[in-house]
Amino acid sequence: MHSESPERRTYSYLGPAGTFTEAALAQVPEARGQVWRSVHTVSQALDDVLEGRSNAAMIAIENSTEGGVSIAQDALAVLPGLRIIGEYLVPVNFVLVARPGTRLEDVRVINAHPVAYAQSTRWLNEARPEHVYVPALSNVASAASLLDGTSDADAAVAPPGIVEHYDLEVLGREIGDNPNAVTRFVLVSRTVPSPEPTGADKTSLIAELPEDGSGALLALLEQFSTRGINLSLIESRPIGDALGRYRFVIDADGHVRDERMADALLGLRRFSPNVTFLGSYPRADRTIVSYEQRYSDEVFVEARQWLAELIEGGPKPSEG
Repeated sequence: MHSESPERRTYSYLGPAGTFTEAALAQVPEARGQVWRSVHTVSQALDDVLEGRSNAAMIAIENSTEGGVSIAQDALAVLPGLRIIGEYLVPVNFVLVARPGTRLEDVRVINAHPVAYAQSTRWLNEARPEHVYVPALSNVASAASLLDGTSDADAAVAPPGIVEHYDLEVLGREIGDNPNAVTRFVLVSRTVPSPEPTGADKTSLIAELPEDGSGALLALLEQFSTRGINLSLIESRPIGDALGRYRFVIDADGHVRDERMADALLGLRRFSPNVTFLGSYPRADRTIVSYEQRYSDEVFVEARQWLAELIEGGPKPSEG
């Protein structure tokens, strides 16, 4: 009697093959050997998760040179029922590719995604100062268009992995202006319980200010600072319903099951008209979160016990 094989899981990612997003998904052990579903936009990837076509989606959330990815941040703010379950870091650099037989000195028109082009401008201006730039929809589309007849460009800026999928000639390697550039990706699923704390965790959330008044942002930040919680990311995004109305995308060091983080979220909930909890998950760099002893779990637990005793009539006198 044959046992049924386990159902394969599906993961959506911004494709096609060869993108940095695919490289991030390749870092997920449980995704290996499963179904990888290539989509065209971040919204499609998240819709796949919400509508059950995929178990999880890999999306870019932050770049070390460009900051937060606004499309992803805005989508997570307005789509209910999503949870970040992991983060992954991918070094970002680029190659200049062309059809086989093309020489660098023959290149005049260059196709590139706007972000990739902005991060490679210095090298391109030095190598081909007279070049003309043509925007592309994605890093892979810029290269694929050289072969499918949809582009009149002579060359394209693309991820290094592109040559594993397309017959292209590399005219320049590591052409990015910043050799230390890194993009942070997050794996997003439907709402699930947060994984157990590891000591090297991060909590992501989005909070709105109650009003555009003096000290409102300071009051939001104090929910974390007074509990000894470091913020590794805070970015403002317009809510869109009126001028001057903003939500803040926040990454805080620690886990929702840490007493200090739980206390901070309770304070934030009382303060903010709208808080979206995006998840607590292990940090990609696995760096242990450090904090002062006065913010340890034991201190918060003891304080609650002390308050409970006061409510019940005060601590019992010690027996002599």
